[in-house]
Amino acid sequence: MNVSHSFSAVASRRGWLARLLSLGLAFATFGAHADPARELRIGFQKSASLFVLQKAQGTLEKRLAPQGVAVKWVEFPAGPQLLEGLNVGAIDVGFVGEAPPIFAQAAGARFVYVGNDPASPTTEAVVVPKDSPLKSVADLKGRRIALNKGSNVHYLLVKLLEKNGLKYSDVTPVFLPPADARAAFEKGAVDAWVIWDPFLAAAEHQINARQLADGTGVVNSYSYYLAQTDYAQANPHVIRELFANTQEAAKFVQADVPRAAGLIAPLQGLDVAVVETSLKRYRYGVAPLTAAVAAEQQKVADTFYDLKLIPRPVRIADALPANAGAATVAGK
Repeated sequence: MNVSHSFSAVASRRGWLARLLSLGLAFATFGAHADPARELRIGFQKSASLFVLQKAQGTLEKRLAPQGVAVKWVEFPAGPQLLEGLNVGAIDVGFVGEAPPIFAQAAGARFVYVGNDPASPTTEAVVVPKDSPLKSVADLKGRRIALNKGSNVHYLLVKLLEKNGLKYSDVTPVFLPPADARAAFEKGAVDAWVIWDPFLAAAEHQINARQLADGTGVVNSYSYYLAQTDYAQANPHVIRELFANTQEAAKFVQADVPRAAGLIAPLQGLDVAVVETSLKRYRYGVAPLTAAVAAEQQKVADTFYDLKLIPRPVRIADALPANAGAATVAGK
């Protein structure tokens, strides 16, 4: 999706800041007796382009320095590993796709959803080698498919199969992190690969991987900002500053994709052209969760429980700030 539509999900900067203030007050109410932190530890992935850009620019460090808060960036290979870091206290906030928070919540992790970016369904897809005989998702029956277990694309695969008359049991998932999955894909050890940007764009540019389908009309592919519960309660002001800085980074991308790609590419270890393709498919505009977004996340959780991919039902409402407007999202 084109970056020029980045801010359609946010009515106005003033309204957005008001919502953040409300969110911060909710955290402050619960964390009145906690001591504020002197460091913000951010978990990020190479796919989290805005966080990568902020790291490259150093703008968040400058914004938080007057408050005596330092910034530490901690890289993870994918969302599930990032959530493990959040759960054990190695980081304070992180940015992930739809699926990892659900697996983490099912495992008892303590965190809260503090925001989300708009739906970006074109940023993930199932791909096959350029000369593969497979022409459609229906052709995946009986095939081996690489994916990162518990990641955003796990849900995409389930819904794509469902849309094309297949069951999850009709394919053989091969659970591999992105780097290992690409190696297996190039060697022909798997028939297809379900992956997200910028790894998706890299596979298309570098090895001519061919898309069978992306998430359009199948999944929303929201991205979420999460915080460790105690940190969020004690440091609403830091989270507000993080969000404000993230919005500034989004404006930077919107105004000049090539320049942004030039800053991000070295840290992602990718060609600028690959990063540009990835940036153009994402939509940006962090905002606190609405009841509608929380309800969509609940659908993902219910699907995973129905497929016995998680051990117990998950209520998304249990991981939302008190005033997030999603108290009616019950789950199974």
